[in-house]
Amino acid sequence: MAWTYLFLAGLFEVGWAIGLKYTQGFTRLLPTALTAASMAVSLGLLGLALKSLPLGTAYAIWTGIGTIGTAVLGIVLLGEPATALRLACIGLIVAGIVGLKLVS
Repeated sequence: MAWTYLFLAGLFEVGWAIGLKYTQGFTRLLPTALTAASMAVSLGLLGLALKSLPLGTAYAIWTGIGTIGTAVLGIVLLGEPATALRLACIGLIVAGIVGLKLVS
């Protein structure tokens, strides 16, 4: 169950990272509230995952999921560039997450 908590925590991290863009400096109430809620849920789920997963592994995977999801949604939603080098670097992060999962 800890891995499920960790995966969901990573997804909520993506939610708050993307949400920050839509708060417009915390001047828009609904996006700000949703972003704050996503932060709280993400940290809560990370805390549950840390009950049984190693800290270094869980934190690296949590931030990796957040990084990958935010980068991909930045490309899809915000029109950020999808260069070959950028995609290759995202692939390296994915490889790191898979490697950490395999050795934990």
